[in-house]
Amino acid sequence: MIKATRLTVAALLLGASALTASAEGFMPANPECIAPANPGGGWDFTCRQVGKSLQDQGLIDKTMQVSNLAGGGGGVAYAEVVNKRNDNNDLIVAASSATATRLAQGAYPGNTKDQVRWLASVGADYGVIAVAANSPITTLPELLEQIKTDPTTISVAGGSAVGGWDHLKVLIAANAYGVEDVRSVKYIAFDGGGEAVTQLLAGSVQAFTGDISEAKGFVDSGDIKVIAVLAPERLGGEFGKFPTAKEQGVDAIGANWRGFYAPGGMSDEAYAGWVEKIGALYASDEWKGIMEANGLAPLDLQGPAFEQFVSDSVAQIESISKEIGIIK
Repeated sequence: MIKATRLTVAALLLGASALTASAEGFMPANPECIAPANPGGGWDFTCRQVGKSLQDQGLIDKTMQVSNLAGGGGGVAYAEVVNKRNDNNDLIVAASSATATRLAQGAYPGNTKDQVRWLASVGADYGVIAVAANSPITTLPELLEQIKTDPTTISVAGGSAVGGWDHLKVLIAANAYGVEDVRSVKYIAFDGGGEAVTQLLAGSVQAFTGDISEAKGFVDSGDIKVIAVLAPERLGGEFGKFPTAKEQGVDAIGANWRGFYAPGGMSDEAYAGWVEKIGALYASDEWKGIMEANGLAPLDLQGPAFEQFVSDSVAQIESISKEIGIIK
């Protein structure tokens, strides 16, 4: 059996770096952020929060246009950037562990991690497993026991494609609980966490796997209950009321890094400018407040350090995916 610790993607790594290239004077003329999913999910959250904060702090002087380009677990957006917008200096794209997962599994046909430029991280978002507020299931072991004994009765929805990061998170938990064949877990993919939660509320599925930032609005509205956070210990602030998987006897950790990539043909000046702007945003008190309010953990990486981190993540997820039979 695979130990949960071996399935933990290195999204908890903390570090700091500075890009030495000069970025003075760069200001995007028409700043745009692509969220590679429908509104309401983690990529959408990343684009909108970062775009607003960049403008609020004067780091950009125009409103960030957010374009939702769903499909293929981020693959449609990736292909659009690589094939049609490769030299756009005004464009950034929200990315996460889900992006690294799809790249690791070769799920973006003809595309590799080296075709874009990796900018910076803005935090790490712990995974959650949740059920509808009126569900009879109240703990993670209850859910996993039902999956273990009668897998056909539980469908789990997520905002990443089959084999993607949301899928891997529930497999990590199932494996840690002792589900010997994690392929028996019924996972249904949707284009973004918002759509997945909508299906949970409609009763089409019995559980949701996503990230804390995706779940927060639905928790606040009373629609869902989080039965486990995939963090090593309880989060701070208002998120402290949610139990970890670990304290329920399920040794599963899953943290989703959040950050951005840019077109591969972006100029060095624009690349350095965006790295500098996102780094300044991350260091601000305003962003620290946003991280705390949305359950984001620290992850401070810019430029080459972030590029190396993504490369390592892709290699690690490729190894994990082979081990649990998602790829050969």
